[in-house]
Amino acid sequence: MIRRQLEALVCEKAQKFPVLAITGPRQSGKTTLIKSCFPQYRYYNLEAPDTLAMIQSDPRTFLSGQQGLILDEVQKAPELFSYIQVIADEEKSKGKFILSGSQNFLLQERISQTLAGRIYNAKLLPFDNQELSENNLLSSYSKQIFTGFYPRVIADGIEPSDYYPQYIQTYVERDVRDLLRIGNLSLFQRFIRVLAGRAGNLLNLTEIGTELGIDHKTVRSWISLLESSYIVFLLQPFEKNYNKRILKTPKLYFYDTGLLSNLLGIQKESQLEVHWAKGALFENLVIANLQKQFLHNGKSIMLYYWRNQSGNELDCIYEDNGTLNALEIKSSTTFSTDFLKGLTYFKRISGETSLNLKLIYGGGNEWKTSDGLEILSWKSNHKS
Repeated sequence: MIRRQLEALVCEKAQKFPVLAITGPRQSGKTTLIKSCFPQYRYYNLEAPDTLAMIQSDPRTFLSGQQGLILDEVQKAPELFSYIQVIADEEKSKGKFILSGSQNFLLQERISQTLAGRIYNAKLLPFDNQELSENNLLSSYSKQIFTGFYPRVIADGIEPSDYYPQYIQTYVERDVRDLLRIGNLSLFQRFIRVLAGRAGNLLNLTEIGTELGIDHKTVRSWISLLESSYIVFLLQPFEKNYNKRILKTPKLYFYDTGLLSNLLGIQKESQLEVHWAKGALFENLVIANLQKQFLHNGKSIMLYYWRNQSGNELDCIYEDNGTLNALEIKSSTTFSTDFLKGLTYFKRISGETSLNLKLIYGGGNEWKTSDGLEILSWKSNHKS
């Protein structure tokens, strides 16, 4: 079994909080992780009708009478959260309840309403580069973009073209239908594909709405659902005085490039070499991995992009431990000094005293320039 970075954090927080929640997209390995971390706990999946009925018949007795409980798909029984709150306050035991679920919007809503201050919420995404590298499973970037990072695709060798269409179908029919009450599910699937074509680009709600025949408020609502389901995430523009900011529009990315590739109609790895979205897919690969590594280490660090009115831009900026990190991302496997122009310009105008400049590219060689700029392979752990 591939060891997850999140495992140590989950075990640690269970010693400090009465309730622990593991959220993340469908099939990211949440149940496997929980059972591995807490093998002595009793596991209950509330999607099973008989299990749900048994618990709902006498919830207080059920929840109070056991030392360690794993409740999967717990959003199916929203009334349990109030009982969990009361029991957590009364018993003051640590790590008594482990909660998980696939409908993250409902789960997060219940957590914020009843369990604030009593719960630690860990987020498990599909594999990140470090997890695959430690198991000698990290491939070439073109293969990794096409294959993606979902555990079943990696561990079970399922063909991406078989896995991802079924994944989207399950997600739409089980989560989207329940949460949004959408009658026309085919329109929502088309909406996801339209977003895929805009991955790595500025998000224009009006333009998307016009293409699909829906208003921009609906577009915003649907994107929020995809965010809460860990399908997509947004990068906001980096705000500093020297930015001379004229943009308030976020950029959109997918958490998994295998899913993104499938939505773009890519049926085999070789198509990537000549695909119009190759650069955007590689950028998505790097930024999504950075996002996953932070989350898997329990860090809530905001990622931004930067662009000024003169057209100068950087793909990603984030602050960690008081240091500003600026990244430029290029899919080329051959280094060119032209790749450093945006970084050197940003260094000149920013005036930042603690600044790391990094070029992430498709090649394998790594070194540092005389100006202190780091040239790193896409396989590197470039969050540190």
